[in-house]
Amino acid sequence: MFTSFGLNDSETVKLWEKMLHKAERETLDIAPLMGKSDKAIIHIKEETEKGAGDRVTFTLRTRLTQKGIISSGTVEGNAESLSTYTDNILIDELWCNVGSKSQFTIDAQRVPFNLRQECKNAASDWWVERKAVTFFNHVCGNTPMNTDGATSGTQYIGNNTVTAPASGTGLTRHIWGGTAGDDQSLSNTDLFILSLIDKAVEAARTGNRMLSPVQVGGQQKYILYISERQARQLRTTTTTGGWQDIIKFAFSGVDWKKNPLYSGALGEYNRCILRVSQDVTTGVHGSTGAAETDVHRAVLLGRQAAVAAFGRKGYGPSKYHWNEELKDHKRKLEVSAHQIWGLKKAVFNSVDHGTLVISTHDGS
Repeated sequence: MFTSFGLNDSETVKLWEKMLHKAERETLDIAPLMGKSDKAIIHIKEETEKGAGDRVTFTLRTRLTQKGIISSGTVEGNAESLSTYTDNILIDELWCNVGSKSQFTIDAQRVPFNLRQECKNAASDWWVERKAVTFFNHVCGNTPMNTDGATSGTQYIGNNTVTAPASGTGLTRHIWGGTAGDDQSLSNTDLFILSLIDKAVEAARTGNRMLSPVQVGGQQKYILYISERQARQLRTTTTTGGWQDIIKFAFSGVDWKKNPLYSGALGEYNRCILRVSQDVTTGVHGSTGAAETDVHRAVLLGRQAAVAAFGRKGYGPSKYHWNEELKDHKRKLEVSAHQIWGLKKAVFNSVDHGTLVISTHDGS
């Protein structure tokens, strides 16, 4: 007798859920950004995993602004009250459903691969791509994705509304190449250059709501995602020596080979770990709200730039639920992988907490 596991056997389901989670963690570019601490770039909120509810409200305590009290002053009655702001995240279901002919059909006989396995692999790829797209839609402020369409709408925004880059008095959360002040004003000479990174870091570290860097090997760093086009512009507009300084990975005191934030990174410049992603979004017209397809929005990320949350019922450590159904007298197979989840950019008191967008033209 041989031990076997049939369709939707409990052990098979658990195994495939774990495999799906493992494949996601291995291939998802933003996986190193996720953590259950508020020191992570994508802060995973655990409240909905431990109890009922579809929304998590979380709080930011701002820095104290008092001058302080010296020995000749009076301490009692001169306490500064705490100042806090809140944001919230909504979770809901998202399904990926894949269909093929079953193993009982001539179709399975005709191909040299396992149709069921390919359905599982396709679902895994879909989730990896969708999570990355959702993350960048939020942190880049890609507001056209809020409108329901063939490739936009709730399914692409993690069940939470995308908001435009937002700053406050004395703060900067969006900068542009050249002298432009909005995406539509960028010309084909307003390319991505090193000085924009310097400008972004300066803005990130200025004001009473500065972007908090993450700790990498005991050092404070930001993560900067740029598009493929912006990466090419950086290579071609930077002097040879300057480019070598970026890509040589001479990180003092950081074991970059073992740090996932450096894995696959383009290089480092001015305390920014540069990473390239095809999911960095295009620009947005400041008046019409339409996509500016000849513009891309790089994004500088600090601690708690975004938050994510997941549901609890029916979920193990993988947070996925796996299901298979045979239809039409077992001739057709449907495979689904779904999560209850949400993701959004962190915004407190109408100010982006950990993101700063850099818009540049794609050039000619």
